[in-house]
Amino acid sequence: MTHKLSDGGQVLQVGTLARVEGEGGMHVAIRDGRVTDVQLRIYEPPRFYEGFLRGRAWTEPPDITARICGICPVAYQFSSCLAIEDACGVAVTDAIRTMRRLLYCGEWIESHALHVFLLHAPDFLGYDGAIEMAADHPQVVERGLRIKKVGNDLMTVVGGRSVHPVNVRVGGFYRMPTVVELRALRPALARALEDAVATVRLVSTFAFPEWDQPWTYLALRPEAGYPIEGGDVVTSAGAAWPVRAFTEHITEVHVAHSNALHARLDGQDSPYVVGPLARYTLNHDRLSPLAQDLAREAGLATTCRNPFRSIIVRAVELVYAIEEALRIVDGWADGAAPSVPVPARAGEGFGATEAPRGVLFHRYVLDDAGIITDAQIVPPTSQNQPSIEADLRVMAERWVDLSDHDLGHRCEHAIRNYDPCISCATHFLDLTVERS
Repeated sequence: MTHKLSDGGQVLQVGTLARVEGEGGMHVAIRDGRVTDVQLRIYEPPRFYEGFLRGRAWTEPPDITARICGICPVAYQFSSCLAIEDACGVAVTDAIRTMRRLLYCGEWIESHALHVFLLHAPDFLGYDGAIEMAADHPQVVERGLRIKKVGNDLMTVVGGRSVHPVNVRVGGFYRMPTVVELRALRPALARALEDAVATVRLVSTFAFPEWDQPWTYLALRPEAGYPIEGGDVVTSAGAAWPVRAFTEHITEVHVAHSNALHARLDGQDSPYVVGPLARYTLNHDRLSPLAQDLAREAGLATTCRNPFRSIIVRAVELVYAIEEALRIVDGWADGAAPSVPVPARAGEGFGATEAPRGVLFHRYVLDDAGIITDAQIVPPTSQNQPSIEADLRVMAERWVDLSDHDLGHRCEHAIRNYDPCISCATHFLDLTVERS
């Protein structure tokens, strides 16, 4: 809806930004054809998870923090587990780490499939949403739903259910899935791998605006393999540090226009980026041969700095996650202990994993009885908010001559490049454009 202002300017309001999770608004001010201000306004009420974690037992964060997000609960569960285990001085077994990776693969599969097919592809194909797209491209939507179902089924077998898994505990799992249960998933995973390969080839045909981000990229990098369930922190500026040092490098600040904190890296005002582009750019060499070949075929170099091409990177990661799931399923043997003891003790612990949307940091302080006295959670979307705003400023300036309707659509597309989970950040967007 467009309103004329008394001073000759215009205000464009898009009541709901579709295909994102959460509630917020975006404000773009244009004066004399120049963008003077961009604000991503997250007005969803604060959810106070860090506050009500205080006073809870050290065993409770996996179940509590899983409720932060219905799309990426495993990310919250495993980041919290790593932080609590770090505080208590406990290391889990290789088998537990492997099964955590498998469950996390399930989350990556269902989340990436949801975003690629139902949230992001309609932007490139010119549809308002997946329902409208399905009328003309039913096989494409069916493929996406098929892949997503495989991810959900994998989470159910390993995690106990596909949303807010109940089989995760500090120290591991309540039970390990059996070889029979896992092998039953194999035919669907093999079909999903074929679908994922076709997905990379499909999205590579989309038309992408030319735009290279100059921002610093940040991701995890483990000793081996592509980062999913752990690793140290690395950046495109050449920095590297252990997760335990994240509070020395990442600070959160409040901005007046958002109920979510903005994150800054090493005190710099310039934004930094987490998520698929950062993971790919900093870990391309860790992808499987098939994933690397498909990336090259899709026109990706060993780095990718165009946020609109993030849909290709997610599709490549989808291939990798399915391959990893097949590798773990084929190599699994019964008899592994599901958990290790994690006795309470006083300490401070840090944990981080790669949620589908980027690095998720957790920090907990425990007293002698294992009661949480302080908690800090830094989700990917709050880290990406400044870079989203910076991208929007550049894009709005590039598209300033478009109609309000087209400008609004382009800005929505730029936001969806990040697959923001605004609720996680504390969180549809109203779009306001002022012209004068």
